[in-house]
Amino acid sequence: MIISVSWRNIWRNKTRSLVVITAITLGIMAGVFSTAFMKGMMDKRIESAIHTELSHIQIHDSLYSKTNELKYYMQGTDALARRIDTLPHVTGVTRRIIVQSMISSAETGAGVKIMGIRPEDERKVTDIAEHITDGKYFEGIKRYPVVIGEKLAHKLNVRVRSKVVITLQDLNNNLTAGAFRVAGIYKTSNTVFDESNVFIRYEELAQLTGMPPGACHEIAIRVEDNRYTIPVRAGINPLLTGRERALTWTEISPEMSYVTQVMDMYMYIFIIIILLALLFGIINTMLMVILERHKEIGMLLAIGMSRMRIFLMIIVETVLLSLTGGVTGIILGTWLSKHFETHYIDLSMFGKGLEQLGYSSLVNTSIDPAMVINVTLMVIVTGIIAAIYPAWKAIHYDPAEALRIE
Repeated sequence: MIISVSWRNIWRNKTRSLVVITAITLGIMAGVFSTAFMKGMMDKRIESAIHTELSHIQIHDSLYSKTNELKYYMQGTDALARRIDTLPHVTGVTRRIIVQSMISSAETGAGVKIMGIRPEDERKVTDIAEHITDGKYFEGIKRYPVVIGEKLAHKLNVRVRSKVVITLQDLNNNLTAGAFRVAGIYKTSNTVFDESNVFIRYEELAQLTGMPPGACHEIAIRVEDNRYTIPVRAGINPLLTGRERALTWTEISPEMSYVTQVMDMYMYIFIIIILLALLFGIINTMLMVILERHKEIGMLLAIGMSRMRIFLMIIVETVLLSLTGGVTGIILGTWLSKHFETHYIDLSMFGKGLEQLGYSSLVNTSIDPAMVINVTLMVIVTGIIAAIYPAWKAIHYDPAEALRIE
């Protein structure tokens, strides 16, 4: 009975109730959509980092992980790579030789990371081949092809089929160089990555550095889904017999994991700020309601209605008011977020700044069901907190004085 009476009380002043419900709806809708937008942006950044830059798991010599020195390579990795490729949920394995080096054109030079890869294996692990904007992925150039980023190509002022020279130190600390021709130019959502990573064939970099057959600095593994990363890493560990160490992408790039945690915290802080603003609006509205109904409350007290029932009536009325606006806002925010899960939000006007940070200018939203449930609970709690003071004030009316007040 209290619920039905409280619901009718809400609509005694329709205009005021609709204004409050609309404010709650718009606030919650904005909060849900904003959190879905931020989560979608972060999910896309993580997906790009895994599929383009890192892979799910990497294996290195433990000393190489600390120093990045050319001499700390892993030997006889062919058999290890084949065994890893047979593990459940593994979709691709690639081996890389990695050298910090110089690349130069006829006009200028730049410090870069040279990655010696087998293109066929690399396609199964990273999506660089899908980001080629000019030329082809190791095709069209018979000898010594190189694939570079668009940002680096602009810096060197080169294009497809242009000649570049890679200069590096080999295993004997001798300075050596090789002339290559640009086979393809790629562009990802991370301009820093594009400017600093150059890809050549494994065999050609092994020849320049003097690496023994089957040796590499890194084995990169891609799995079916991110949730299989830890189980696959557990399956790899028994296969490692020397100083090799398998690391997940969160261990390789802890800042990515940290940013994800910070963003999750930010989303809830943002919702709490919205709810705090709504809290004071609801308290103000309910105090006005109590003031207008002081004679009615005094009469209820005079005829014997318990103060606890009046207290509960005000609480339920406030919670229903909050929940009506909150649920409507959650539904509209979820619907809007679902729409932009399949339709890009174009942030091209901020594209250059976002790409410097590694974020795409085309963003899809991503709804987290747990977040929606938590927001619903937070709306209910907000309604209860907002009702406590007005309800406390109502039950402390003196019936005789309340009936005399005009």
